[in-house]
Amino acid sequence: MHTFSSLIGGQEVAGGALHLVRDPYTADVVGSVLEATRDHVEQALALGQTAERDAAALSAWKRREILQRLQQLMALNELELAQLIQREAGKPIALARAEVRRATDTLALTAAEVARTGDLLDLGLAEPGQGRWGLVRRFPRGLVSAITPFNFPLNLVVHKLAPAIAAGCPIVLKPSPLAPLSSFRLAQLALEAGLPEPMMSVLMPPLAHLAPLVSDPRVKILSFTGSAEVGWQLKRQALRQEVLLELGGNAAAIVCADADLDRAVSRVTIGGFAYAGQSCISVQRVLIHQSIAEDFAARLGAHVQSQPLLGDPADEATLCGPVINRTAAQRLRLWLNEATDAGAQVLCGGDWEGHMLQPTVLMNVPETCKIAAEEAFGPVICLETFDTVDNAIAQVNASRFGLQTGLFTHDIRTIWRAFEQIQVGALVHDDVPTFRADQAPYGGVKDSGVGREGPRSTIEAYTEPRMLVLRT
Repeated sequence: MHTFSSLIGGQEVAGGALHLVRDPYTADVVGSVLEATRDHVEQALALGQTAERDAAALSAWKRREILQRLQQLMALNELELAQLIQREAGKPIALARAEVRRATDTLALTAAEVARTGDLLDLGLAEPGQGRWGLVRRFPRGLVSAITPFNFPLNLVVHKLAPAIAAGCPIVLKPSPLAPLSSFRLAQLALEAGLPEPMMSVLMPPLAHLAPLVSDPRVKILSFTGSAEVGWQLKRQALRQEVLLELGGNAAAIVCADADLDRAVSRVTIGGFAYAGQSCISVQRVLIHQSIAEDFAARLGAHVQSQPLLGDPADEATLCGPVINRTAAQRLRLWLNEATDAGAQVLCGGDWEGHMLQPTVLMNVPETCKIAAEEAFGPVICLETFDTVDNAIAQVNASRFGLQTGLFTHDIRTIWRAFEQIQVGALVHDDVPTFRADQAPYGGVKDSGVGREGPRSTIEAYTEPRMLVLRT
C-alpha cells in the first residue's frame, strides 16, 4: 500500500489529516495521503517563488535531459504505474497501461519542444523599421499551480508538469483526492530523473486551504482540468494569473447517411463506454441521419449486448468498470430516472450493480434532460436524429459545451462545412470525439474552457515573449 505525505521541494512533510484512497471496484484501501495544512501551502508557494530564478536559468540541455530521463524511468515502471492507476481510479488495466504509454510519449514530445524558444522578425516591412530586426525570445512566467482530476491521474499531470520543466517554471501540483497516488509517485520519479527539488511540490490540501493555490499573487499561471462549474469559479478568483481551463463537455458524434456503419458502431461503443465514459470527450450523444437511424440503432444495440464490456478493472478484457464513487453513481441514477420518466426509451443496459452501470443506450431523450444536456461522465449514450447536415450542426452548437465532435462521412464538402461551423476545439473526421493526440493543441470553447493544452501550446502559455530590437 502506498502512503504519501506532502512533498515540498523534494522533502516529505508530515502533518494533516490522513486521507484514505479506495479502489472504486473493491472498496479496498489502496493507499493514503496526509492532507496538506495551511502552513504546507504557504511553504510550497514561498519555495516556488524563490525557485523561479534558478528554474529560469536551467539550461536547455538540462531541461531536456530531465524530461528524457523521466521518460525512461516511467517506461521502466510501466506495470507499477498502470496497476496504481487501475486500483486508485478504477480504470481497466488495458486502458491504464495505455495511459502510462501516452504519458511517456507526452514527455518525449515535450522534450522535443525545449529548443523552440522564439522567432526572428524582419521589421523592415514598414518604412520606420528598415534596417531593424526583432529577436523574439520566450521567458518563463514563473510559478505554476496545477490542479488535476481523477480520470487521467498520470497523463493529465504530465501534461502540466512536463511543459513546466521545459519552460523553466517551478510548479505546485494539487491532484484529485479521488486518485492522488499516481501524482505523488510521478513526483518521486521526477526527482530521481534530476529535477531540482525546489522546482516541484505536490500536496493535497482540503478545500478550506485551496484558495492560495488559485489567487495568491505568487502564482503566475493557474492550470486546471476538471468540471466547468469549478473551473469558471476558480477563474473568477484568479485575477492576476494566466489561466488555462480544460473543462467538461457532452461530446457528439455525427453519423451521416454515407458513413461506414460497422466502423461507426464499433468506434461509438469504445468511445462511449471505455472507462465507464469518464472522459470529458467520451461519446455522450450520437446524431444519426434519419435515413439510417433505425439500422444504426439496431446494430449498436446488438453490438453492445454481444460484447463483454463490463467487468473487473483488473481483467484484461474489461472495457467498462465502475464509476469513481457512490456520489457519481447516485447522480447518474437520478439523471437516468429523469430521462425515462420524461419518455426516453432504454435500447440496452440501464441495470446497476453497486457502482457499475451496464453500458446504456437511450433513445428519444428530451433535450432538456440532464443526461443529454449536461456532462454525464458515465457509460450512457443518447441517440438523436437529423435530416440535414445544417440541422446536425445546429444540434451540436445548441450545447453550452464545445470540446470535440466526431463526424462519420466521406463527403469532403460536409467535412469542410462542419469544420467551419461547429463550435468546438476539434472536429475528428471518421472517428469519435474521444480521439486525442497528445502533441496537438487540445481544449474547448464556450463552457468547455479557455486556452489549449499540449506540449507546444502549454509551453507558450507558461512563457511570455520579449523582443530585442536590433539595428543593423
